[in-house]
Amino acid sequence: MSRYETGVHEPAFEIAVKLAKALHLPAAYFYCEDDDLADLVLAWGRLPKSERKHVKTLIETKLAGKLGK
Repeated sequence: MSRYETGVHEPAFEIAVKLAKALHLPAAYFYCEDDDLADLVLAWGRLPKSERKHVKTLIETKLAGKLGK
């Protein structure tokens, strides 16, 4: 585990999935490049699927507004 933490070795994706399952985290959490993205991934994983669709629509709307400017 310490070799993973220090970046000496990177676990195979299958191992990351097993770790995520054991820790009740989305596997994507381990691959986030910054803390804000990691927080979003955790929040997304805790949302019911019905709410995920709503959040996705909000983000897409926000992005469309930014790109249209």
